[in-house]
Amino acid sequence: MEFEHMPHNAKVQIRLHSHHDGEDVVQELLGEAIMRGKHLYIRYDEPQEGPEGGTTRNTVKIGPDELKLIRHGEVQSEQSFALGRRLPGFYRSPYLSLNMSAHTQKLDIRMDGFTGQVSWTYDLYVFEDFSGHFAISLHIQEEQQS
Repeated sequence: MEFEHMPHNAKVQIRLHSHHDGEDVVQELLGEAIMRGKHLYIRYDEPQEGPEGGTTRNTVKIGPDELKLIRHGEVQSEQSFALGRRLPGFYRSPYLSLNMSAHTQKLDIRMDGFTGQVSWTYDLYVFEDFSGHFAISLHIQEEQQS
């Protein structure tokens, strides 16, 4: 990822695909890409289901060989992903608070400016107990200026 001669931010279209326990969820979202140093930040709002409604602001920090997912709003969480490593994180909602960790088996970052794809698979542990295997892909497309 080389950002030196690029603008610092852009509007993007995001397609988030997650797979867990045989269930596929695909979301189409609008967001913003921001470049700072060697990191690309993708920010988007995710509507929350449930009685409270509301939204959660998601930020994906994409580095050369590591990802960090930060969520603020109805839900607050942080989780980091690096190939072959088990990294700590947390999840907090009005109803519960959990310490988590993710052991990343696959991490593929292919970005060309503000357009590209990031995909990763990981085992999630809540406290020290295995909670499930997840596969996530994030397709990012810079919106064309008219």
